[in-house]
Amino acid sequence: MSEKTDIKSFNMAELEAFLTEMGQKRFRAKQIYEWLHVKQAGSFEEMTNLSKPLREKLEESCKITSLQKVQVQVSKQDGTRKYLFSLGDGNLIESVRMRYKHGNSVCISSQVGCRFCASTLDGLVRGLTPSEMLDQIYAIGKDIGERISNVVVMGTGEPLDNFDNLLKFIELLTDENGLHISQRNVTVSTCGIVPRIRELADKKLTITLALSLHASNQKKRLELMPVANKYDIHEVIDACKYYFEKTGRRVTFEYSLVGGVNDTDEDARELTRLIAGMNCHVNLIPVNPIKERDYVQSDRRAVEAFLHKLEKGGINVTIRREMGRDIDGACGQLRRKYRK
Repeated sequence: MSEKTDIKSFNMAELEAFLTEMGQKRFRAKQIYEWLHVKQAGSFEEMTNLSKPLREKLEESCKITSLQKVQVQVSKQDGTRKYLFSLGDGNLIESVRMRYKHGNSVCISSQVGCRFCASTLDGLVRGLTPSEMLDQIYAIGKDIGERISNVVVMGTGEPLDNFDNLLKFIELLTDENGLHISQRNVTVSTCGIVPRIRELADKKLTITLALSLHASNQKKRLELMPVANKYDIHEVIDACKYYFEKTGRRVTFEYSLVGGVNDTDEDARELTRLIAGMNCHVNLIPVNPIKERDYVQSDRRAVEAFLHKLEKGGINVTIRREMGRDIDGACGQLRRKYRK
């Protein structure tokens, strides 16, 4: 039996072409697109302005990606919600909803498994389809009954390792015929895949690029991030400079502070020299504990001292407010630890 077509991953032009091949009028594409991405129908039967024969044809040849909610954990500290979703093939992924003054922000996964942070422990399985990335947002929006205003692709996975599907996801997410979330409200995080950063820059999108830097020199980055074996820290920084040149969008550097490893005075001085003169912002993140790693969080005094040294060097820097830590929903804590 042939695999059914993932209709929810089609953009409008692809959907029009697909329906034309089926002998349908082009205006049907807009109707179906609205059902999929605005009304977020879970079945073709719900699409009541389509004829029954068309709905039956679609049912025979297409599938509507709908993630199954397995578990929801709610933080007692700040109300952050962590979702465990089941995919059509039985794999599991996690997503996080955080509420800020400016609205609801959702952190989604881009792959099953990963190469860094907690998810490295299980390794990479596969990339998510555009519809699987989208449906994390749709499912959470339905669950809370509120609009999602910001999306961060910073959950499990390396987004730029799933490049084509990531680009299609962004196109669908920001399409005026769908949720129409502004590209400026989308952040994509990467561990530093240099060719893909440059390729993304050439697309001239208005999304925010966030680099997981976590070290002030190549030697320490090698200790913390396997990707540094392939891309030198200076190559990565040069790619981030290129991203700003092409897009005009300020780059964010994520810097997890590990006690006694990368939080010293010398680290602060080296980091200042490394990114001096760049239009950037540094997010300092006291490393979050995970049971499989022996990372020690920097104490508050060390974190604040690091911040002040960067500020003194003219670097725009903040300490990230960590949300959902008590439910393993904070930075670096998502993982495929569940099994069916």
